[in-house]
Amino acid sequence: MMTTTVKKNRADQRILDLIGYVFVGLVALVCLVPFLLVVSGSFSSESSITREGFGLWPKEFSLAAYQFAFQHPEQFINAYVLTISLTVVGTVLGLFISAMTAYVLQRQDFQWKSGFAFYFYFTTLFQGGLVPWYILMVNYLQMKDTYWALLLPPMLNVFYILILRTFLRSIPEAITESAKIDGAGDFTIFVKLILPLSKPALATIGLFTALGYWNDWFNSLLFVSNEKLYTLQYLLYKTLGNLEGLRKLMEVSGMRVAELPGESLKMALAIIVTGPIVLLYPFVQRFFVQGLTVGAVKG
Repeated sequence: MMTTTVKKNRADQRILDLIGYVFVGLVALVCLVPFLLVVSGSFSSESSITREGFGLWPKEFSLAAYQFAFQHPEQFINAYVLTISLTVVGTVLGLFISAMTAYVLQRQDFQWKSGFAFYFYFTTLFQGGLVPWYILMVNYLQMKDTYWALLLPPMLNVFYILILRTFLRSIPEAITESAKIDGAGDFTIFVKLILPLSKPALATIGLFTALGYWNDWFNSLLFVSNEKLYTLQYLLYKTLGNLEGLRKLMEVSGMRVAELPGESLKMALAIIVTGPIVLLYPFVQRFFVQGLTVGAVKG
């Protein structure tokens, strides 16, 4: 009787696994189709897209969109280097400072933790506004057309600090106490014990922070007029704006604009932008779910 029950449970588990695999496979296929449409559209001619729309395979193969995008390759190379630099440096510094802040806020022996936690949370509800922020950055901090204007604003996020604080509460205090008995200081405990135990949360928050830096264009719009400080997203924004202006000028002049890349250029730029950051996800995938679930536990 016991053997029959075990076999039945195994069969039910296999059926459940099969249903799960089929469902996840269908969801993955649904997510893959739009990406294939973007790739196909980037290699299609503008006239075929206008005439027949997008398809999973280019109806008229063309590299015009990529040729237009890379008319000035030195600009793209400079934008890539700058964006990668901002993403790496900003993510590392942001993670370290956020984790250190979260560690202090969750310490039971820190008597002002409630006051500082309220202060951080208050900034998420009420902000000074765009104009005071711009005046502070430009007139008082003198960050107009500087690397710091792109690095500092996205570095810290209060929501991420609160998630890290909740995650750090799951680390037993006995670890910290035993390290103090052995003579370790607070900073040594944080660097050598807390950070290695926080890898799931750090990987998750690091991915979100890196995406914020990679997709940031608004700070370039506000604080940058030097072309050498154009981030990748802002350079693509300017490219699309210049294209629309050129198309309108050609229409007014009575010139043909059918072969000038429009929709195909948007698809090509999407591929150019998303390629590198997509490669980051597999490295943090194994930490991703654990970091979100543990960090989201209310404590």
